[in-house]
Amino acid sequence: MIHAQTLQFLGELKDNNNKPWFDANRKTYETAKQNFGEVVTQLINGIGKFDKAIEETNLQVKDCIFRINRDVRFSKDKSPYKTNFGAWFNAGGKKAQGAGYYFHIDASECFFAGGVWMPENNDLKKIRDEIDYNYEEFKAIINAAPFRKYFPNGLDREAATIRPPKGYDENNPAIELLKLKSFTVSQSFPVAKVLDQGFVDEILAGFEAMHPYVQFLNRAIRG
Repeated sequence: MIHAQTLQFLGELKDNNNKPWFDANRKTYETAKQNFGEVVTQLINGIGKFDKAIEETNLQVKDCIFRINRDVRFSKDKSPYKTNFGAWFNAGGKKAQGAGYYFHIDASECFFAGGVWMPENNDLKKIRDEIDYNYEEFKAIINAAPFRKYFPNGLDREAATIRPPKGYDENNPAIELLKLKSFTVSQSFPVAKVLDQGFVDEILAGFEAMHPYVQFLNRAIRG
């Protein structure tokens, strides 16, 4: 499980996001990172039990965890560090294209998610075509009881076109899904939950519920 000291470090980093403070607390960071890595190892092993692509890839922790350093080159916010730990589980690792599973913790917000965020145009077209061709299958996946249990609000709808995408009619029964530019689902939970012994099993149950969804998207993208 995540240790209270890990959350405490992330909270203190949020209040002291500068290199001198980070350097002075590097040992604490390394301990927190190791703790997060232990949980990521459990998640890799757990996902591999229902997602054979993950199992066969032999993912390692380093393939999944994002760096804590921020890329500030094109950002107005020059804070040097992220104030969260995040991990992406994909058969090709965190740099690979395609759908996968995501886990995120910080001192004030924790959530798990999955799918594919803002795919490039070619992959976006493939996903839309797959939903159009196999709408009944996709509808059954996102309406399945395990999926609805963990994602009662359905797909995230933060990014969508106003008009139907080129090649699709307004009367298409799947049109509201086809308008989406990002195909993700997510569920947040109280920060204190990550301190519970059984929380990893709950995250894995959520990942397993979204597995058919992830499979569908990867089938579209990878063929």
